[in-house]
Amino acid sequence: MKRLLLANLPTPIQQPKRLSDLLGVDLWVKRDDATGGPEGGNKIRKLEYLLADALEQGCDTVITCGGIQSNHARATATLAAALGLKAVLLLRESSVENDGEGVGVEPAPDQLVGNLLLDLMVGADVRLISPASYLRRGEVMRDAADLLRADGAKPYVIPEGGSNGLGALGYVEAMAEVARQLDAGVAGGRPFDVIVHACGSGGTAAGAALGASHYGVAGELQAMAVCNDVDYFERKIGTIIEESRSLMPELGAPASWTVDESAKGPAYGVSTPLQRARMIEAAQWSGLVFDPVYTGKAFFGLWEQCESGRFDGKRVLFIHTGGLPGLLAQASTMSAHF
Repeated sequence: MKRLLLANLPTPIQQPKRLSDLLGVDLWVKRDDATGGPEGGNKIRKLEYLLADALEQGCDTVITCGGIQSNHARATATLAAALGLKAVLLLRESSVENDGEGVGVEPAPDQLVGNLLLDLMVGADVRLISPASYLRRGEVMRDAADLLRADGAKPYVIPEGGSNGLGALGYVEAMAEVARQLDAGVAGGRPFDVIVHACGSGGTAAGAALGASHYGVAGELQAMAVCNDVDYFERKIGTIIEESRSLMPELGAPASWTVDESAKGPAYGVSTPLQRARMIEAAQWSGLVFDPVYTGKAFFGLWEQCESGRFDGKRVLFIHTGGLPGLLAQASTMSAHF
């Protein structure tokens, strides 16, 4: 598959020793929050393949979707600007009711924080849509693409989170990167027992499960759901795995993978006081900064399972998928903890 080289790679694998000792496990962290600057995080790995495909097809505009503080939308918009592409972002916002059947409305000035601020700074066309319209986001993005074509543009639709068979190849390649690091003696040079990461759209889980098995990185993967439920993600990840294998037939069976929804909290983008307290505690023990939407919830789930004995005696690799702008957009929720 064609691939653009957009990320700062390889990202380091580090052991937060004090935090590892506190949790009582052999914990390592793959710092995919360090893949770039404003475009950084796990999404850039998927976009290296998806944007290469868009350019190969001669497209001049990319369309994607997500929540109002979507890390994926921000990464897409930032990389599109660097490549000279227009970006149209259809972002879900709970306060929007009348969005013109998915056409969308402009954000208000008081909403311009975190990822949304960055979206606008790089010139994205941001349209806020209602939760009802977001339920049919595939149709809404196709309609937007049809309107752009009617105006002479050449749009390319990128699914939520960049999560399809092509995008997931970014995490197949990420596991090849981990294998090279292990071969060079990083993290003791031995495979991991289990990989843990936040799961919001399924593509990272699908690619990592395939790559972990193919490159002998780990025998087990645990995707910590931050939204939806186990049944949804089992279907979604399973579908993406098959799509990726159709593109790369040499990929065999994935590593054993499970979806855990115990840490998803009250709703997408909403964390509990205990989850936020754990984020702060982790930062104070390690200097690692997580966000309350993705990595904070996933690491909270990992912490709970360490306390339960689930990972006793195991080598654990946590993929830090980024999300700092999302944390900064929720400063008010964090202030009560200081």
